[in-house]
Amino acid sequence: MPRLEAATVAEHRANQERLLLDVAHSMLQRTGAVPGMGAVAAGAGLARSSIYQYFDSREALLNALVEDIFPKWAERVTGAMAAAPNAGARILAYALANLELVAEGAHAVGSALATLSPGDAVNEQAARMHRQIQEPLTQALIELRVADPEGVGELINAMVHASTLRLEAGQPPAQVRENLTAVIAPMAQQLQEQHSGQDPLT
Repeated sequence: MPRLEAATVAEHRANQERLLLDVAHSMLQRTGAVPGMGAVAAGAGLARSSIYQYFDSREALLNALVEDIFPKWAERVTGAMAAAPNAGARILAYALANLELVAEGAHAVGSALATLSPGDAVNEQAARMHRQIQEPLTQALIELRVADPEGVGELINAMVHASTLRLEAGQPPAQVRENLTAVIAPMAQQLQEQHSGQDPLT
């Protein structure tokens, strides 16, 4: 892999960090496991010792991956929800957007966190970012005057998680999406109708 050219030392460092993160994420998507520092360095065309100039440990690399990927995940989910016409439709949009991201491989970091169980700092950061992603769902449920929005949100997330397991087991994404829609859409429709008396999901 050719060396990255940059006008300044700071730009070169940023480019190298970007390259290392992209290589690590690509390996995660292929294997479902956090790669070793040597493997990431080799994939980026660097000596093993060089990666420690950018990330001082495997945990630091994973931490940076969490910081890099989860905001993009949140933007994708909130964008899908913002395009929905009402709160009930936002619930379905939330579920399907999360499922689509998993189908595209974006869930690799979360899966790796679950298996690696690194330091508390990484786990807490991942948990905090998950809460940020779930906040729009909670707000939609509050708007629909659900008595226990956090509890209902947990149930919705459980259904999304169950659907991701079906994807990982090899079920076709279109079928998993159809199944999840069949479960979430009627519930979201009922909540919307109870709130407004007439507004449909679409």
